[in-house]
Amino acid sequence: MHAEASGELEGATTMSRLFSEKLAFALKALSLSRGALASELEVDKSLVGRWVRGSVTPSRHNLSRLSELIARRVDGFNVLDWERPLGGLAVLFGVDPDAVASADAAPDVLPLPLLDLVRSTTALRGRAYEGFFRTTRPFFQSPGDFIYDHSLIRRRPDGLLGFRMVNSGVTVEGWLLLLHSHGYIISTELSSGTYAFGLVNGAPGARVDRLDGLFLIQSSDIARTPHAGAMVMERIGDLSGDEAADDARLDEFGKLPASPPRESVPADIAAHLSRDIGPSQIARGGDWLLSAPTIRSLSRNA
Repeated sequence: MHAEASGELEGATTMSRLFSEKLAFALKALSLSRGALASELEVDKSLVGRWVRGSVTPSRHNLSRLSELIARRVDGFNVLDWERPLGGLAVLFGVDPDAVASADAAPDVLPLPLLDLVRSTTALRGRAYEGFFRTTRPFFQSPGDFIYDHSLIRRRPDGLLGFRMVNSGVTVEGWLLLLHSHGYIISTELSSGTYAFGLVNGAPGARVDRLDGLFLIQSSDIARTPHAGAMVMERIGDLSGDEAADDARLDEFGKLPASPPRESVPADIAAHLSRDIGPSQIARGGDWLLSAPTIRSLSRNA
């Protein structure tokens, strides 16, 4: 695949936001998925996702190739047509511009309360959470075993912490929202189109070394069974400052084996992730619900 490092412009600027709206419209009008576009352009699907979200504007080279791809489907399209307003672009694609304006009036961002407080907390403490982490969690498909995920946490231009996780071809993207003494992971599993959530105990200090908490996901079985479990996130590296290089490094982590040998998981982490819960445990002083109390937290700074 072509490298993603060359010239992609990071930033939630007005330019990138307007381009992302136009690209999202073009994909919908052409019934073209992000994955199909990435395949035709020979770039990673996560890069196309960042174009559509507006966090990255394509390099001149990629914009030219993207325009050539659309020109094969829309007669006369060229790179200058991205400068058209959305309504003008709709006419070029043979879509009623009034319908586009009506759809564009509806907000496409979930209006989360407390988001201003999250941004202020991130401004104070977000740098401590930036870096590469390896998550260890129970492997639902193989009871008694564990699974590794690798993630990148990085400050975004909008003042929030972006969260990107990879695991054997699966990509999860979203946010780590810092609020009070905890972090809330809200993300989307892109390959299957589901949401994934996490709630971790924070760690005060200048550099977070380890986090623990709970996650909630859907299984990959036919019934899409919901699963919840404990997880531990351990820092395995720091960001270089070169965003394209860091993205490429995360992709390399994603190629590592996802299920480690049981004996390679430290005993304290294995025990932390394998707690007995339920009615029979109450009399033994155990947990009625799966929980991550601060008194037993493994979260720590460096």
